[in-house]
Amino acid sequence: MSDTLFMKIIRREIPATIVFEDDLCLAFRDVNPQAPTHILVVPKQPVAMLSDANSEHGPLLGHLLLTANRIAAQLGLKDGYRLVINNGAAAGQTVFHLHVHLLAGRSFSWPPG
Repeated sequence: MSDTLFMKIIRREIPATIVFEDDLCLAFRDVNPQAPTHILVVPKQPVAMLSDANSEHGPLLGHLLLTANRIAAQLGLKDGYRLVINNGAAAGQTVFHLHVHLLAGRSFSWPPG
C-alpha cells in the first residue's frame, strides 16, 4: 500500500483536527464535510479497503465501529448518525486506506447515493 494521505495525518506530517486517538486508530474531522458532523475513523494499521481485510483484521474492524460509537456518544449525537465505509473507487472511495465515515447533524435519505 502506498503512503496515503491518512498515513501522513497519522504521522502528523499533515495537520488535522483530531477528535480521538488510541493505539489502534485515529479519528479526525473531514476537510470536505458532507454533513455538519463528519469524522473519519482511520486504523493506524494500513489496509487499503474493506475487501482486503481478512479474519486477522476482525478485532480491528470491531474497534473502528466501537470507536465511532464512542465518539458519537461523546459528541451527544442523540438524534442518530450514519456510518459509511466505501469499498473501491466505484463505491466512492478516494483514499485507499480503510476508514469509517461518521456523519450526523442532518437528515439522510435512503437509499444513499
